[in-house]
Amino acid sequence: MTTAFDPIDLAGARLANRIAMAPMTRSRAEAERRIPTRLTAEYYAQRASAGLIITEGVQPIAVGQGYPNTPGLHSAEQITAWREVTDAVHARGGTIFAQLMHAGRISHPEVLGDGLHPVGPSAVTPAGQLFAGPGMKDFTAPRELTGDEVRETIEGFAAAARNAVEAGFDGVEIHGANGYLVHQFLATNTNHRTDEWGGPVENRIRFAVEVVRAVADAIGPERTGLRISPANRYNDIAETDTDEVYLALVAAIDPIGIAYLHVTEPVAEVRDLTLALRKRFSGTFVLNPATEGPTGPEALGLIEDGTADILAYGALFLANPDLPARLRADGPYNTPDTATFFGGDHRGYTDYPAL
Repeated sequence: MTTAFDPIDLAGARLANRIAMAPMTRSRAEAERRIPTRLTAEYYAQRASAGLIITEGVQPIAVGQGYPNTPGLHSAEQITAWREVTDAVHARGGTIFAQLMHAGRISHPEVLGDGLHPVGPSAVTPAGQLFAGPGMKDFTAPRELTGDEVRETIEGFAAAARNAVEAGFDGVEIHGANGYLVHQFLATNTNHRTDEWGGPVENRIRFAVEVVRAVADAIGPERTGLRISPANRYNDIAETDTDEVYLALVAAIDPIGIAYLHVTEPVAEVRDLTLALRKRFSGTFVLNPATEGPTGPEALGLIEDGTADILAYGALFLANPDLPARLRADGPYNTPDTATFFGGDHRGYTDYPAL
């Protein structure tokens, strides 16, 4: 019987186990240059026993930033700073992918600075507010991307992927979930376009497919992953044809031969679709399952019964950097301090050594 503690081949790379650290925004980057810090290197190196680390969301281009103090991969300084992180993880035997996240309309001019304005597939204002540094701000209407700008954005993802490899990452994950730009193209309430990028399902999935293809062409499909979150309503997303969209999307990307598909389940009711996507995708299947509270040891059976090849753990990794060992030993577990999730360094936990 296969378990979460068995090694796995990920498109030619041997992972020590089937436990991934899920991407989690931390807002720790140096504010002006959007570069990771020494604390970032320590944070990821402490968690290098994960079979796969997927970083926090990293903006591929400047206008893709969604939150204050998040890092980028679009400047020489950022590449150099990320090298310290990847070197630290590799020194401890880990494998690390950068998550490329373009926030699209989930941003604010005060976050972006430099005269930039949030963009999206259509000029549809999100409901709610965003933390923009000094306080909460109402969302503004994004500027609709032109056709040429859509193509430029796709190339921005590819360029950031090349930068990631130069920075020492083992690969990249394209963030197509949680209401950010790729997801905005998929959903009918955020994509009102009438050109080749909107309307019927085959057009609404086109942006996601073209981003995957461009990144795979730039750095190799074996270094490319995609994260999706079917039926997720986060960031004011409303999907009217979830099953049709995601089955079509996975069918379209499967021939590209990417390293993995990462599905995050917002609710347990999508499990039937998860299983259908698992069947349709021929590569490695990573699952962040729907659970009550942080994903815990009870999810390990999803590897044993074949639901997933790799399990992605999020919040529990914050308080338990050596999580694979604790899962194998069935604890003990520290409780994540969610009150300081953003920016907190979690050094208050004393039962694991600092670097």
